[in-house]
This record gives sequence, C-alpha cells and structure tokens, in this order.
Amino acid sequence: MMNNCILFIQHMPPPVHGAAMVGKYIHDSELINSKFDCHYINLATASGLEDIGKFKIKKLSSFYHLIKKIRQTIEDIKPGFVYITPNAKGAPFYKDYITVMMLKMMGCRVVAHFHNKGVSSRQDRFIDDFLYKRFFKDIKVILLSERLYSDIQKYVKWEDVYICPNGIPERCGKIIVEGKRSSEIPHLLFLSNLIIEKGMLVLMDALKILKDNGCSFVCDFVGAETVEIDTNRFHKEVENKGLHDVVIYHGKRYGTEKDDFLRNADVFVFPTYYNNECFPLVLLEAMQYGLPIITTNEGGIADIVKDGENGLICEARNPEDLANALMRLLDDPLLRIRMGQNGYQKYKERYTLDVFEKRFVEILKSVG
Repeated sequence: MMNNCILFIQHMPPPVHGAAMVGKYIHDSELINSKFDCHYINLATASGLEDIGKFKIKKLSSFYHLIKKIRQTIEDIKPGFVYITPNAKGAPFYKDYITVMMLKMMGCRVVAHFHNKGVSSRQDRFIDDFLYKRFFKDIKVILLSERLYSDIQKYVKWEDVYICPNGIPERCGKIIVEGKRSSEIPHLLFLSNLIIEKGMLVLMDALKILKDNGCSFVCDFVGAETVEIDTNRFHKEVENKGLHDVVIYHGKRYGTEKDDFLRNADVFVFPTYYNNECFPLVLLEAMQYGLPIITTNEGGIADIVKDGENGLICEARNPEDLANALMRLLDDPLLRIRMGQNGYQKYKERYTLDVFEKRFVEILKSVG
C-alpha cells in the first residue's frame, strides 16, 4: 500500500525568486494538499537576494538547525518519499548534497526538483564528478523542460526523469490583447532583479542604439536592487548612456504590485544570459498579459517563446541584435498584438497554475 505522506524540503520566499515562488504555490495548493499528507520544511538559508550563493557563518548555524529539523521530522512522520529542490552547483550544491546523503542514509526515497542548472559545467572536476555520482544514484529527478536533460544526462537515465514546466496563478482579469494599449509612446518593460546576467546592461546598450536612431519609446525597469546593481549604479549607467529621458527605474515590485506595469507595457524584454536560467516565471507573467516577448535561447526559454510566433529570440550579449528585434516590434503594432495574442493562448493552454498542479500531482502519484 502506497505511503501517502510526503515531506517537501523546498525553497520558500523570502527571498523572492522563481524556485521560491513555485515552492509557495505548492505549499498553498488545495489540490496537492488534498491528494497527499504533506509536510513542509523551508530549505532556504539565505535571508535576502544578496545572500544567495555567499558563505556566511550565520548560514552554517541555519543549516545545522535545518538538518536537525529534517531528521526529527522524518523520524516523526516516516514519509513515503522526500521531495527536495536542490541547487545544481557550487557551495549551495555541497550543502544540498549533505542533506540528500542524510536522507538516503535514513532510508528515504528522494525526488529532486531542479529549478536551476549547471551540473554539466562542473562534471569534469574530480570532486564534483564524485559527488554528483553519489548524489544522483537511485533518485528521481523533475526538470522544467526536456531541453535541460543534457545538463544531468551523465548521471541520470531518461526513465528516471519527469518533465514539469512551471505555471503561475491567473490574476490579471481581462487581458489587453487587441487595439492600442495605454500610451501613444510604446512602453518596453524589463522586470527582474537587477542582476547583470539578466541582460539589463545589454538592454541599456540596445536602448541607446534605438534612441540614436530616433525611435520613440519609454523603457520601464522594475526589480529589486542587488549587490551588483544598486540604485546609484543604475542611474549612473543611465546617465552615461544618455538615457535619462527614456528609462525609468521603479524599484522592486512583488505580486499584484507588478500588474500595472505589465498591463501598460507594449513589449516585454528579457535578454538574459544568466547561466542558471531554466524556465523564468516572469515570461509566463508577460504572456498572461498578452505581451510579445523579446528574449534569448537560454535554458528552457525556447519552450516558452517560439521565435516569430509569440516573440523574438535574439542573440545573448548582443545589443545590436536586441536593438533590431526591438525596432521590429516598435515599428509594427499589429505584429505586437498578434504575438501577444499567441502568447496569451499558449499561457492558457500550458502554463496556468491549474495545469501545473495537475501535472505535478500525477508525477507525485507516479513516484509514489
């Protein structure tokens, strides 16, 4: 008889990032919690975005208490299996490696749900290769896209992999996908934490090209400051490129605070080259609001955005290519509308939270 009890060891906000938000959706899901006897432990040891991936003594203490809590919970509830959202590389992976090895020693079956990648970038290092072989032995893996399988292919057989794309709640009400949007001047929107590898400086270089070519636009940047880019550096970059009259930084916005920006935008721009990028929730948000998307072929993004259908794929780190894509959409309002409609339909069919929850439940049943 199947043990219906599952221990979820997963990231939860804060800090706010994709894996944490999906963790919250799972935690709050009526469907998932009605189908299984669910118990939850927050895996996060970082208190803010600036702490992610950094060593701090306080984190060691938090990790020690996390391990104790996991051991005690397993002894108390004796779960059928343990679900965990590990990191793929570096110091965060070493921490999660210890956790997974402890779970195995306690006799737990393990399901690892990856919201990041990077295994293949470290697999040729002797120590990492040794650890990966032990980590992935006898576990099941959930990936966000088939495109991400190559990252773990050395260690995991395809029959031990499940594919579960992310989904997000429907919260926008009536979608603006026809006719003119809110402004005579097209609004571009960049919505992400201010991380250089998310492509924000590449976007600024592309915006300078647009401005120098006489294009009319406003670009709204929305996202939390980071160690890399704070408000002061952001404004210095804007001034140095002569973009003060076309670029506006609005700071961090979460949840419904983002809605007006998404509703009022004409084009969503996400020129990421972030090496951990897998399946950005922010692209699903843009599709929900009927926005055409300009982005790059990173991680599983090509599953979300099909070039020429619901957006344009441009070359990463290439301001000229990005500028050309932006000009194409700025010059063609009807193309923007058509791509936005296509994206909205794709969101409704594949990437709602309801679709995600049903797919996730079926995977958990299959594992159990």
